[in-house]
Amino acid sequence: MSSLSFPAWLMLALATLAGSVLFTWLSLVYASRRRMIDQPGQRRSHSVPTPRGGGTGIVLAVVAGLSACWIAGADSVDISSFIALLASIMLVALVGWIDDHGGLGALVRLLAHAASALLLGVPVMLLDGHGILANPALPWILAALLACAIAIVWSINLHNFMDGINGLLATQAIFVFSALSWLCLEAGRSAEAQRIGLLLMATLGFLPFNFPRARIFMGDVGSGVLGLLIIVSIGWQIAAVPGEPFYGLIACSAFVVDSTATLLSRMLSGRRWYSAHREHLYQWLVRSGFSHARVVGFYMAWNLLVVVPALLWVHRESAIMGASSRGHAMSLPAGSEVLFSIYAIGALVWVFGKRYCLNRCKDSRVTAS
Repeated sequence: MSSLSFPAWLMLALATLAGSVLFTWLSLVYASRRRMIDQPGQRRSHSVPTPRGGGTGIVLAVVAGLSACWIAGADSVDISSFIALLASIMLVALVGWIDDHGGLGALVRLLAHAASALLLGVPVMLLDGHGILANPALPWILAALLACAIAIVWSINLHNFMDGINGLLATQAIFVFSALSWLCLEAGRSAEAQRIGLLLMATLGFLPFNFPRARIFMGDVGSGVLGLLIIVSIGWQIAAVPGEPFYGLIACSAFVVDSTATLLSRMLSGRRWYSAHREHLYQWLVRSGFSHARVVGFYMAWNLLVVVPALLWVHRESAIMGASSRGHAMSLPAGSEVLFSIYAIGALVWVFGKRYCLNRCKDSRVTAS
């Protein structure tokens, strides 16, 4: 697969970074003039009025960077897949941008996210033209496409829910993009590594505006698109390195565990799970007195101390299994046990972490009284 030379990619990556910084600054100016301000409130974790919509900078930088890479001929993605990707990105961004300006109904947003997922599936359906209808595996193909569409909608909304404090989503996205890009590079798939690396640089350009002090929030325009790009990047990684299908899910474990455990907790307690709330672990940590920077530090500590060793072990075991399984029956992919273990440990951390926060809040109220 073709790819840019490293000097050429580095120039494009730096240009993407600079474009993200410029577009984010312009978004800050625009949001301030249009009075697109998030006010502090009971369901929010900030105490200072802050402009929103800075994720527009990420979106524009990503579109520009990927377009430049494709136009340069360094990306072998076919034209239909490339157009579908850009259309999907722009649809999610447009819905988020409108929502940042005045709000949209949940059903409208969900339908738009589903449409963006369907857009990504169109090139797959067109690969075999009309012949796909006669394919005996058509039910399985449709089931796989439906599962992918659900995963895309889930990821968009998951990352939107987790974008509630300064720097958390941006740092998590940078970590996930770094892990996926490294794996692709290790496997000799430099085109995918470079493509994901551009997403990393676009997110990196936004970070100084949002962490440690937030001059502007990402907004739905940014969080939704990052959720889309993360699940798309996992798809690229799986296609490039099929022997490690669980790598991306392990890399995303911090967010997946927090959001899933919170959702299940609200459903089991009989609360309206789809309504706005402050029940995620990261929100409880802030409510119990930890600063945004310390909470981000906790999540990055999980990534560096738990996830990184797990990913390195999975990569090593995958290489060993790949070498030993030649000529033998197919076995489970490397990482299935690690994936289960990471999520089980994460669930325990969530339970005990929330209990700790509740006790800390009770103690503070007792002291104050």
